[in-house]
Amino acid sequence: MTFGFSSRLVLVFSLALATSCQRAAYAPTAHFVPVTSQAVGKTQAEDPAIAALIAPYHDKVTAQMSEVLGTVPTPITKTPGENPLSNFVADLQRARASAELKQPIALGVMTNGGLRTGFAAGPVTLGAVFELMPFENELVVLDAPGPVVQQLFDYAAHIKMAISGATYSVTFDGMPKDIRIGGQPFDVNDARTYSIAVSDYLATGGDNLSFFKALTPRHTNVLLRTAIADHIRALTKAGQPVTAQVEGRVKAN
Repeated sequence: MTFGFSSRLVLVFSLALATSCQRAAYAPTAHFVPVTSQAVGKTQAEDPAIAALIAPYHDKVTAQMSEVLGTVPTPITKTPGENPLSNFVADLQRARASAELKQPIALGVMTNGGLRTGFAAGPVTLGAVFELMPFENELVVLDAPGPVVQQLFDYAAHIKMAISGATYSVTFDGMPKDIRIGGQPFDVNDARTYSIAVSDYLATGGDNLSFFKALTPRHTNVLLRTAIADHIRALTKAGQPVTAQVEGRVKAN
C-alpha cells in the first residue's frame, strides 16, 4: 500500500500527537530564595530615622489612649455566672441600641468570652476601654422568635449567664425556668419577636451561639467599643461614677 504526501503528513501528525499524550505530566520544581530575614528583638538598636518617622503618630495615639473617661470606685470584673462586668456592658448595649433605632430593646447579651478584661478601681481611660474591647465589633439588633429566645436561655442556664432585661432560675439539671422578660412571663409559643442587642460577633454564631446565625441583624453602625466609651463619658458628665453589680438576674436552685 502506498501513501500520498498528504496521507503521510496526517500519519506523522497522528503519531506525534499520540506520543505527546503519553508523556508524563509536567512537574514544576520549586526554587526557594535563601532566608535573609532575622527576628526583631529588644537587643537591636532603634533606627533613629524610623523612630523619628513614627514619633508623631505614637504621641498622638498615646495622648488619645490616656484620655480619662470616668472613675470606677470599686473594680468591675467578670467571673463565671452573673457578674458585674457583663451586666454593665449588656445593659449599655440595650440602651445604646434603643437610642440608635429609636425603639425599646427587650434583651441584651454579652458573654464573658467577648470581654477581655475588667476595669480596675480608679480612673478609666480610653486605653482601658480598648483593652476591654479590642475588637472592631459592631452593636447590632436581632429580632428573635420565641424558639430562638428559648435556645438563648437554654444556653445561658448551663453557665448561669445573666441576660440584660430578663431574669430566670436554673433547675438542678441546668435548665432555665420562670423566665421573665421585662418582668413578664416568657411564653415560647407566643407569636411575638424579641429584640436583642448584641455584638455582630455573637450575632454570627460566635461563642457557640449558633442559633443566632439564621437571624438578619439590624445595624446601628456603632462600634461596641464606642458605645462603652460614650456611656462612661455620659455618666461622668452627669456627675456619676462607673458602677456595676450582681443583681440576682440568675437564680440557682
